[in-house]
Amino acid sequence: MTEQEAELIGGKNPIVEALRSGRELNKIWIAEGLNKKSIGEILALAKEAGVIVQAVPKQKLDGMLDVNHQGIIASVAAYKYAELEDLFSVAAKRGEDPLFVILDELEDPHNLGSILRTADATGVHGIIIPKRRSVGLTGVVAKASTGAIEHVPVVRVNNLSQTVEELKKRGVWIAGTDAAKSADYRQMDATLPLAVIIGSEGKGMSRILKEKCDFLYHLPMVGHVTSLNASVAASLLMYEVLRKRQPLHTGR
Repeated sequence: MTEQEAELIGGKNPIVEALRSGRELNKIWIAEGLNKKSIGEILALAKEAGVIVQAVPKQKLDGMLDVNHQGIIASVAAYKYAELEDLFSVAAKRGEDPLFVILDELEDPHNLGSILRTADATGVHGIIIPKRRSVGLTGVVAKASTGAIEHVPVVRVNNLSQTVEELKKRGVWIAGTDAAKSADYRQMDATLPLAVIIGSEGKGMSRILKEKCDFLYHLPMVGHVTSLNASVAASLLMYEVLRKRQPLHTGR
C-alpha cells in the first residue's frame, strides 16, 4: 500500500488506540524536538509492532494533515467497514439486546467522530451509515473520535431503508427523532432491541425512514434555538438508553 492509498491520522490518542487495536500502521512521523516521554507508549507499541518512526520538521507535519496533530502523524491502512452481522455478534458476545445507531446522511466528520466517541462510552454495538451522501471513516473522523473508531464497528450500506426493514425482521425496534407528533425521549422504552436513527445536520431524518420508525421522540427545548447539533442529540439518546438499561451503572 502506498502512502497515498493509506489514511493519515494525527494526535496521540488516535495513534495509541490504533496500535493497541492491532491495526496495520505503515509509518509514524514525529516532530523534531518532541518530548519523547510524552509519546513513550506510542514508541514502545510501534517498536513491538515493527513500525518505522521517523523524526521530521514540524512544518512537514503541518503540510501533511490539516488537524491538530500534536506533533505526531501515522500512516495507517484504510479503515475497514463491518458487516451488519458483526453488529449482532458484538451484542451477542456481551449478552445484551442490540443497540445500534443509524446515521441518515450525516456529512460532518467531526459529528461522526463525536458520535463514535459517545457510542463507545455508552456501549453501542455498532453504527450504520449509507454509502452515498454521508461522511465515511476518515482521518478527521478518527481524530475527533479520540480512538473510539478502533472499537465501534461501522457498517456502510447501499440502502438505509432496506437495512431498516432487515433490522425489523430480526426483531430490532426502530426509534427516530421528530419535533412533531412524538413522545418525550425520556419516555423511551430502552429495554427493547433498538436502533436509533439520527437525521442529517440540515434536513433531519428523511420521510421514508420516519415512516418506518416504530417510535418517534423529541428532545424538549425551552430556549430560543430550534434544534440541536446531531452529535449532541445522538449523545442524549444513547445515554438515555444506557440509563434505562443500567440504572445503577458503575462501569464495565
